[in-house]
Amino acid sequence: MRTSTVERPSPARAPAADARRRRTRGLAAVTAVLVIAAVASLAVGARALTPAEVWHGLFAGPEADQKLTDIRLIVQTVRVPRTVLAVVAGIALGVGGALIQGYTRNPIADTGLLGVNTGASFAVVTAISLFGFTNPFQYVWFAFLGAALAGVVVFGLSSIGRGAGNPLTLALAGQGVTVFLAAMTTAVALSDKAALNALRFWNAGSVAGVGFDVIWPVTGFIVAGLVLALATLPSVNLLNLGDDVARGLGVNITLIRTVGIVAITLLAGAATAACGPIAFLGLMVAHVARYLAGPDYRWLVPYAGLLGAVVLLVCDIVGRVVVRPGELDAGVLVALLGAPFFAVMVWRGKFKSA
Repeated sequence: MRTSTVERPSPARAPAADARRRRTRGLAAVTAVLVIAAVASLAVGARALTPAEVWHGLFAGPEADQKLTDIRLIVQTVRVPRTVLAVVAGIALGVGGALIQGYTRNPIADTGLLGVNTGASFAVVTAISLFGFTNPFQYVWFAFLGAALAGVVVFGLSSIGRGAGNPLTLALAGQGVTVFLAAMTTAVALSDKAALNALRFWNAGSVAGVGFDVIWPVTGFIVAGLVLALATLPSVNLLNLGDDVARGLGVNITLIRTVGIVAITLLAGAATAACGPIAFLGLMVAHVARYLAGPDYRWLVPYAGLLGAVVLLVCDIVGRVVVRPGELDAGVLVALLGAPFFAVMVWRGKFKSA
């Protein structure tokens, strides 16, 4: 007589399956929070809208009555673009922050380490000073070009001489380029009043006032950066075991770091070009993601991207409420949130290892 047996998971597989289910549920929860925040972003502002009004504002046609036409203009031309930009830029900065910490094995690294923020700032003030640009659609491309060139210069400097490719060399090169570009930006801005005024507004970091004519092209660069980032995640896990171990396991360290730097530059450069520099976001969400998902970058990076979108979106919503009838830029609130977060992490000794 044949007896049937039920195959039971081995003790080694059970914890891995439990961790996978927990991480999946966590991703679903963060995604749900992001959806709720996006809906709130469409409803909250100088004029509060009910869910029914948001619905009509999204789908009402031009033949609607005057009240619905006003609501449609508010929702479709003001709140939808800033909501989309907050989500896209938040994902880009969150993923970029997690990646730069992984590639440099530096737990306090941020996308600004590559000089993308100061590179974009310098390009903006130069374009305004030389060409008199005032429209974001005109100087956003200079911002992206400046961010990309700064990233290339930093990576190039860190790849020559002794310690080439070393995470410490990359950090030092990034700091040197950042200081130099910041000084040049100040020099140009102080010599041109229009450039100084534009820089003051742009440097605050805001998702407001940017149309889809800027958002869609910028999103294309961010999608390209995300594709490159996702392709390198298994190798990032190996890099965090040390260069010698990764090389012994067959990782082409130079190639992987090059692809990673390109991905980070695309992500951070495009987001910075559209929104202005937003400090601390990538740094914060990378640590929260590591706490929620663990050190595996195949999970940590998606968590960081979603958390980045949530934080930037919530900060933008809060900024519309706290100083009514005016607004407080999202970048200011992110910095106000990030500074104490950074201090607490240092106090608790969380920066000893990535």
